[in-house]
Amino acid sequence: MNSNDLTKEYTNGEVTIVWKNALCTHSANCVKNNPDVFKPKEKPWITPENSTTDKIIETVKKCPSGALTYYLNNETTA
Repeated sequence: MNSNDLTKEYTNGEVTIVWKNALCTHSANCVKNNPDVFKPKEKPWITPENSTTDKIIETVKKCPSGALTYYLNNETTA
């Protein structure tokens, strides 16, 4: 596996954050908008249990590169 092309998922039970490191441009929008969840100096660096689902979705939608996406755990995809 290429370490420059990782996809990781983090969940709070309601929403799952999907992070693709190859797309990340390090704009820090996630850190600025939700520092309780996005902590780049810690491991794991995404801790969605520290925020509400609505705030996480709002933050992920501000990611300019598309490195962060999300899906709701109670929804099925076709």
